[in-house]
Amino acid sequence: MSYSKLISLAEAVRRHTRDGQQYASGAALPVGSDAVVFGRELLRQGRRDLHAIFHCSTQQLNLLAAAGAVARVECGFSGLEVFGFANGLRRAVEEGRTVLEDYSNLSMALRLLGGAMNWPFVPATVNIGSDLQYRSAFAPDEHPARHKIPAVADPFSGREIGALSPLRPALAGIHVSLADPLGNAIMLGTEWSRFELSRAAQKVILVADAIVDTACMRQFPNLVRIPDVVVEAVVWWPFGAWPQASPGLYDADEEHMKSMNQALATEEGTAAYLKRFVEGYSDVPSYLDLIGRDRVRQLAQTSTAFLIDPFRRWLQTPAEITALSASCSPAGEVYR
Repeated sequence: MSYSKLISLAEAVRRHTRDGQQYASGAALPVGSDAVVFGRELLRQGRRDLHAIFHCSTQQLNLLAAAGAVARVECGFSGLEVFGFANGLRRAVEEGRTVLEDYSNLSMALRLLGGAMNWPFVPATVNIGSDLQYRSAFAPDEHPARHKIPAVADPFSGREIGALSPLRPALAGIHVSLADPLGNAIMLGTEWSRFELSRAAQKVILVADAIVDTACMRQFPNLVRIPDVVVEAVVWWPFGAWPQASPGLYDADEEHMKSMNQALATEEGTAAYLKRFVEGYSDVPSYLDLIGRDRVRQLAQTSTAFLIDPFRRWLQTPAEITALSASCSPAGEVYR
């Protein structure tokens, strides 16, 4: 029997995260759709010593590292593109608080694919013959590193290639454009391995900008890239990727991207940022107030707004979402 998986952001983090957990997100461009607000809630609830897995760096990873919540990181890119190097992540690594294991973007995508397919290892012709293979931050005294990308023989040609370890994170917080209460999701814009991540992770929490009626998913079944069967819970949180972008819904907040990265460059700036932009709201309305209602309207006037047009008739109102959140699971537990 189908039932609503809608729960609050705070409840999703309370139920499904723990200190020291292997947590994956950031399967998007550094300015693209990432569940940044999920990372804010991890900090609000004091999570520590995370083993973070990010396809490439985003402001979520930048913030988590700056705040001292990340002990280990595996990622394929550590910058913020036009907004510069990720200052919080760099400071955490330089100060020895975070160990960063580096791969290429392609190898991270392949490792997520390997986890999704339940492969024992991923044959690789990338990263081999370079320091990406020979150097491991997790085993700094080994050179060449023996376990990062070990050499294996192609059984058909005898050619020596590399073996990448598959990624199977304990939890993935995945930002999506649209989700229904059951956990079916549509992603607008670049996916950046969110499809593979949703299959590789042991648990998946969706952070959706908008909730739609399930009839929408039935109307566009070919667009449902994440099905309910792999989803643990759904969180409704508009502007959940802010200050990054969500195609069809809002553009990146370039001013905040710059000021945020500047703040995370120092301990004092990070403390001030956490006080205002992590501890400074209690729910969706106060979060949008914190961004600024005028800024919210401005960012929503995106040139990609036409992408959401086919789905508008199924968009749920806040009142309807609240009612859906009160639906009971088969075990009789009310989701709030």
